[in-house]
Amino acid sequence: MSDVGDCLFCKIIAGEIPSKKVYEDDSTYAFADIQPKAKVHVLIVPKRHYATVAELAQDDPAELSHIVGVAKSIADDAFHGAYRLVFNTGEDAGQSVFHVHAHVLTGEVLAE
Repeated sequence: MSDVGDCLFCKIIAGEIPSKKVYEDDSTYAFADIQPKAKVHVLIVPKRHYATVAELAQDDPAELSHIVGVAKSIADDAFHGAYRLVFNTGEDAGQSVFHVHAHVLTGEVLAE
């Protein structure tokens, strides 16, 4: 697992690594995934570092709720409100960056 000092997403949020920003406010940052799995594939991250969605839910449930609202807003703009929202939690579930992030997949009809 990464810590805050070497966290890829913390560096993206800080502007140390470039990204294609989709949304930003005081607590949340969203950017285009560099390996999209759908026509629109956006990652939404809290600016404060949490390793997993369970940690975020425990420590800041309002931020988790806000992330879901941001996902809906992105989907409303991109594809009439239809979207898939995915949180990978743990290495065996596909989490490769240990800064919680929601994958918003939309922009087209998605297969099951």
